[in-house]
Order: sequence, then C-alpha cells, then structure tokens
Amino acid sequence: MIFVTGAGGNVGRAVLDACHQRSLPAVGGERRAGAHRRFDFEDRDTWAPALEGCTQLFLLRPPPISKVAETLNPFVDFARTRGVRHVVFLSVQGAESRPRIPHHAVEKHLEHTGDDWTFLRPGFFAQNFTDAYRSDIIEDDRVYVPAGDGEVAFVDVRDLGLVAARVFQDPAPHRRQGYRLTGPRCFTFQQAAAVLTEVTGRPIRYVPASMAGYAWHLVARRRLALMQAVIQTYLHVGLRHGDAALVDPLLEQLLGKPSRDLAHFLHDSPQAWKRT
Repeated sequence: MIFVTGAGGNVGRAVLDACHQRSLPAVGGERRAGAHRRFDFEDRDTWAPALEGCTQLFLLRPPPISKVAETLNPFVDFARTRGVRHVVFLSVQGAESRPRIPHHAVEKHLEHTGDDWTFLRPGFFAQNFTDAYRSDIIEDDRVYVPAGDGEVAFVDVRDLGLVAARVFQDPAPHRRQGYRLTGPRCFTFQQAAAVLTEVTGRPIRYVPASMAGYAWHLVARRRLALMQAVIQTYLHVGLRHGDAALVDPLLEQLLGKPSRDLAHFLHDSPQAWKRT
C-alpha cells in the first residue's frame, strides 16, 4: 500500500490517479477528513492512523511548511518505524546544492535514513498557471512574477504522477536516485502569456515583477505567509539566471513516451481562466 501526502493538491491527485491506473494500492492523506485519510504534518496524532497498512510513501512538502526539522523529517523517521520502506520525495530542481530551501534538508535527512528513497526534482509546474498564477490571470489579465526574460521547461504534474507510480511499481532500479525532470521545451513567461491570450480570447500580458514587489503582492494580496512568499520569490528570481531553462530528456526516458509541454497543458485547460 502506498500513502500519498498532499492528496488534495495537483501533484498528490496525479500520483493517486497514476497508481490507480497501474492497479497499485494507494491511499491519500490531507488535513481535512473527506475522501482521503486525515493527515497533518503538524498533528502527530494523525500519523499512525494515516500510515496504517502502508509500506511505501509519497512525500510532499506543503508550501506553508518551512520548518521541516519539526515536521517532515520526524514524520519520515516515524514512517520508517511503522514499516514504510521506499520513500519518493517531491523535491525541486537544484535542491541538492541549495541549502536555503527546505527541500535540501529533507533530502539530506532521507539520505541518512537508508537506501530506500528516490528524489523527483522537477522544475516549475505547468499547473502553476491554474494555481499560483490563476488569480492574477483572471482578475488582472496578467502573469506577474519576478522571472525577467528567463526561460522555463515547465513540467506537467500528470507526467510526474506517472513517474512516481513507475517507481512504486518497481523501486529497486530507482533506489538512491535523484531525477531532474523537465518538460520537453522551454517557454518564457511572455510566450506563455501569448498562448493564454489565444486560449482565453482575452489579451493576457506578462508583467515582470521586482523581488520586493512580488513578495509584497503575495503577502498583501494573495495572503500567503511571509516565509512562503519569500521562498516562492526566491525560486522565481532564479529563473532570471536560467535555473529552469535546461531541457532534460530524462522524464521522457522514464515515461517511455513523449512528455507534455506547457502549450499542451494550457490548451487542455481553457475553463480554468474563465471569468464568472
């Protein structure tokens, strides 16, 4: 049985869907009880019931959680004591060499717990346009991030879900592996805005934000916690320097088929930016 954290979000749903497509037994966890088991990194009373019967774990850091030494890392230790063997951790590109981001500490902790782990290190998600950027697109007809003219090989979380399911199906070849996962081609945010204009029928523009302006926008208008806003700003600023511009063929090799690019995703989701 596979336990999937963050089951109510884009990536968690994609992992569960992919596991079920392969007839792999999987259950999800999220903070509010409902379709999934109740699970909260900050409530240790939920840990044992959530993990009951599970021997594999998909570990995802919720964006509001920055203090992983008090949450994710102790949960990993607890999961090991409850019989969880292989852990697939959703990290980020460059986490192995960027100690300022929380994913780095989780990776290092997992490396010390044994050999049964796999790190998925994607770049920016195509689904950011229906999630993190969605309100700006709907309300202001703009994409507003501090990425400058940086190019991004956006990855579709549906492809990440398929990779995770493949790892769970046969963990042995993937032990102690870190996979850099990207989409098949790069887009600037200017190009993304042009595709959105075509998809929505409205003129969508890209407005490059400053670091301070974007952090303030996330806190004051989007009501993000300060540390979450700082991390999100830091990751986007890295795009100016090409942090997510490299196209890596590894994702398609793991999938055994072509992966989806950003234009594919945007054309799949026209209702996401419809004004009500």
